[in-house]
Amino acid sequence: MAIDHQSSHQRAEAAPSAPRADRRTWVGLAVLTLPVMLVSMDVSVLYLAIPAITSALDPSASEQLWILDIYGFLLAGLLITMGNVGDRIGRRKILLAGAVLFGVASTIAAFAPSAGVLIAARALMGLGGATLLPSSLSLIANMFVHARDRGLAIGVWTAVFAGGSAVGPVVGGVLMHHFWWGSVFLINVPVVIVLLLVGPRLVPEFRAGATGPFDVLGVVLSMAGILPLMYAIKTMAAHGFSVGTLLIGITGLALLVAFLVHQKRTPHPLLDLSLFSNPMFSGSVAVALTGMMALGGMSYLTGVYLQSVLNMDVLAAAIAGLPMACAVAVFSVGAAKVASVVGTRSAFVGSVVLTAIGAAGVLALGVNSPVWTYVVFTSIAGVGFGIQFSLVSEVVVGSVPPERSGAASSISETCFELGTALGLGLLGSLATLTFRAGSGGNESGGHEFGDTLGDTMHTADGLGTSGQALADAARQAFVDGMHVAASVTAIMLTVVAVVLVFVMRPAARPVVEEPIAA
Repeated sequence: MAIDHQSSHQRAEAAPSAPRADRRTWVGLAVLTLPVMLVSMDVSVLYLAIPAITSALDPSASEQLWILDIYGFLLAGLLITMGNVGDRIGRRKILLAGAVLFGVASTIAAFAPSAGVLIAARALMGLGGATLLPSSLSLIANMFVHARDRGLAIGVWTAVFAGGSAVGPVVGGVLMHHFWWGSVFLINVPVVIVLLLVGPRLVPEFRAGATGPFDVLGVVLSMAGILPLMYAIKTMAAHGFSVGTLLIGITGLALLVAFLVHQKRTPHPLLDLSLFSNPMFSGSVAVALTGMMALGGMSYLTGVYLQSVLNMDVLAAAIAGLPMACAVAVFSVGAAKVASVVGTRSAFVGSVVLTAIGAAGVLALGVNSPVWTYVVFTSIAGVGFGIQFSLVSEVVVGSVPPERSGAASSISETCFELGTALGLGLLGSLATLTFRAGSGGNESGGHEFGDTLGDTMHTADGLGTSGQALADAARQAFVDGMHVAASVTAIMLTVVAVVLVFVMRPAARPVVEEPIAA
């Protein structure tokens, strides 16, 4: 199938008479944002519930890791597959089927009697989430045919997706304050019911009508590559380097290479590699990956910083992150307007520069910094994240014909998930290495640090007044590690911005010679 490499803005120029969306279509968009909010919230809402879950279900250390991670593993591993399935059998159909699965799995998770049942329920939630994200985004390409409407709709979709991750801890904190730990899952059920009741009336069905055989080997290779790679990254982030974990990661990389080779050779691939010949598409995917690395890594480190260095409670730390979430939401919706004024390339480059400035601003945070310093620089980064993530989704969806938008959108969403894992794994590990390098010195009273800042602070509390030197040294060592990770993040983003300046250059228009008059 021939791929249209025009951006959505170029399509608007080519089809200025495309009809504008009516009120019913915009209400349908509101319905599509419901599953997006649930999927994104469930990535972060669990963090506050883990202590209560641990107390109630008594999971082992490995079971606790799987409770946290199995959802993200399956979400990342199945996005490409489910995007293709939706294109084939119907996007609304798979959206509603995924919602049913997500709701049932959430109910099982809420009343899980054991850690094993909770892990299985979280796995089913990951499967349901993998159907919801690409189908909801790709349906926007069908519902909004005018480029200006589509850009605004994708901005709203992106704002809800980013906002869900940000408000997840706040929602979790409020629920945990009033109810038992299962409430963080049970809240999904009424939202799913609303989607099932009104979705069939307001959201149109669309399928690509593909007749070629489904790429089963591609499904197997993609999951066999992504799952062990995600596992290796997250395990090394949580428990440090080990030969076994490294081998698992290398195996995952090798299988991903085999997946790409297979995709290049098979006549009906899951992943159309010709998309990457489009500079706008390739640049957008690179921004998705590096942007989420920055957001995932720095959000994790600054979250620990607020709680364990500045001694804020969990809910207060979550509230301190709301200004950035608001910046992301506002500028996600306004990204299309920004791009129409300054151009898509300039909007991309500028947004990445803003995130680099925000990352560099983390260097201003110390052990006694006021919270407003954190709020200012994370809000600057939030402006950049909002613009770039919305433009990524718009460019990716606009780079392909509507019948392939489900498969295309799943690529960017997979990069978002992988980027988050890489940010936690690589940037988190870098900060941890720097933190541990300060262990056992004179500043800590000769005491060794624990594996994490939290473990070290617990040890310091047990030492009484003699533990104050250990606590102070540990806080400073953590801030030093956070500064190293922030420096690397800022440099990485700056390099990406420079590369985008050259990669996203608009194609030269062919020169048409005027005929010579007789």
